[in-house]
Amino acid sequence: MKALRCAAAAGAVVLLAACGDDGGGASGGRPVDGKTFTMAVPGDPGNLDPHFTSLSVTGQVDRFLYDSLLGFEPDGKTRPGLAATWESTGTTAKFTLRKDITCADGTPLTATTVAANIAFVGDPKNSSTRIGLYVPAGVKATADDAAGTVSVTSPTADAFLDRNLGALPIVCAKGMADRAKLKQSSDGTGLYTVSEAVPDDHYTLARRKDVTGPVGLPEKVVIRVITNETTTANLVLSGEVNAARFTGPDSQRLQGDGFLKRDVLAPTGELWFNQKKGLPTADPAVRTALVQSLDLKQMQQVFTSGRGAAPTGLVAPANTPCKGDNVTGNVPGLDAAAGKAVLSAKSPKLTVVWGATGGAGAQAAAELLQQQWQAAGVRVELKSVTTTQVGQIAAGQLAWDVAMFPIGVTLPSQLVPFLSGPTPPDGANFAAFDNKAYAEAVAAAQKLTGDSGCPQWDAAEKAVIKNLDLVPFANSNLPVVARGAELELTEGDIDPASIRMLG
Repeated sequence: MKALRCAAAAGAVVLLAACGDDGGGASGGRPVDGKTFTMAVPGDPGNLDPHFTSLSVTGQVDRFLYDSLLGFEPDGKTRPGLAATWESTGTTAKFTLRKDITCADGTPLTATTVAANIAFVGDPKNSSTRIGLYVPAGVKATADDAAGTVSVTSPTADAFLDRNLGALPIVCAKGMADRAKLKQSSDGTGLYTVSEAVPDDHYTLARRKDVTGPVGLPEKVVIRVITNETTTANLVLSGEVNAARFTGPDSQRLQGDGFLKRDVLAPTGELWFNQKKGLPTADPAVRTALVQSLDLKQMQQVFTSGRGAAPTGLVAPANTPCKGDNVTGNVPGLDAAAGKAVLSAKSPKLTVVWGATGGAGAQAAAELLQQQWQAAGVRVELKSVTTTQVGQIAAGQLAWDVAMFPIGVTLPSQLVPFLSGPTPPDGANFAAFDNKAYAEAVAAAQKLTGDSGCPQWDAAEKAVIKNLDLVPFANSNLPVVARGAELELTEGDIDPASIRMLG
C-alpha cells in the first residue's frame, strides 16, 4: 500500500517556475473525501512521456503520474522523494531509495530501473529533451538492488548535480521497455494514473487504489484544456473548475472569501534571436538595431498589463540561488534613430513567433513589437503559436527568426542545453547560440558546487544578454487561483500531494 506520509509527500518540473509568497485568501470549508479535482490548462500537454517534453503544461500533468528522487519544498529547499538519503559532489551522486516504493501496477521500483532512467536520458542517441537539463550527457549510472542505491558519475562537472538528477521524473520498468505507451498513458510511482486521454479536450486521472492519504485527497483529477482565460475564470466562478493559472487580468475577478491564491513570479517576457546560419538575426549588428528600436519598458507594461516588474535575470527569481542583476546595463537603451539607420539599409524580413497562451498581453506586446520594428524598416510577419508548436520550435521543426516566449527554469545550470551545445535533433540549443563567453563562464561555474559558483553563473547570464542572444524584458506574477480546494505549489506547479478537496 502506498501511504501518503504528509502534505509534502514524495513527488517531484520546464518552461515555468518560481513559487512566490502566498497571495492570501482561503477557500473555506473542511476536507472531504470522494471528490474530483478539476484544473484548467491553457494548452494540450501532447506527449506525456516525461523524458520527451519541454512544456510546462506537460510537466504539471506528469507531476500527478511520476515521482522523482528528490522533492522540493515551497521555498525551493530539497527534501526526500523516492530517495531517502543522498550525497553528491560536482561529478558524482549517490541516492539511497526508500524501501516502500511501488509502481502503479504494484511492482516494486528497483534501483536498477532508476539507474536505467538516468542512463537513458543521459545517452545522446535517445534524444531525450531532459539531457543536459536534468542529466549530463554521457553519465554512468549503476545500481545495487540489495542496498537500494543508485550511483551516478558524470563526465562533466555539474554544480547542482544532486538537484538536477533528483528532479528527473522516474519511469517504471514496463514504461522504459515500451515508451510508446507513455505518450497517452503512464507508468510511474505517482499518486495517479491516466484513465482517459482526449487530446485538446481533457485528461482524466484516477487515484491509485493502493494510495491511502489524508482526508480530502481527490479520488479523481480532470485536466481540462481551455485556451481562453476569460472562459477559465468563468468556470472557476461557477465551480466547474477548481484551479487554474492566470497570466492576464481575469484573475482579478477571483478574489475574496472562497478563493485561494498562490503567487508565482516568473520571467515571462523574453525575446530569443535565432542565430542559425544565413538568418538576419545571426548578425550582431541586426540584433543590436532591433533592440534599440524597441521600447522595452513599454513592452513590459503591455505584456504584463501593467502588473509586471523589470527582470534581473533568466532564472525564476524566487528559486535561483544566484540573486544578481544581470540585465541592467547589459541591454541597449531605446535609440530609434540608431536602430533605423541600420535596419532601413538592410530591410530584413522577420518571422516573429509568440506564445498564444500568454494571454491578451502577449498579443498586444507582439503587435507593439511589430509596429516599432516596421517603423524602423523591418518587414515583420507575426505568428501565434500553440503550446504544441512551442514544443516543435524547441525541437527544431518550425521556421522562425525571433521568438517571444519564456524558458522557465529554477537553476542556472538548467539553461545550459538551451543556450549552448548541439542544435536539434542532437540537442536543445534551438536558437543555435554559439557564445564563447557564456561557455567559458559556465565551465568555470560547473567546477564549483551550489551557490559558490554564483559569480560565474551571473557572468554567464550577462554574456548571453550582452550579446543579445536572449533579451528578457518582463517578469510577471502568474498566480494559481483555487476554489473548493486547498493546495500548495512547489517548483511553480501544483503539488498533487498537497491537494485537499473541501466541502
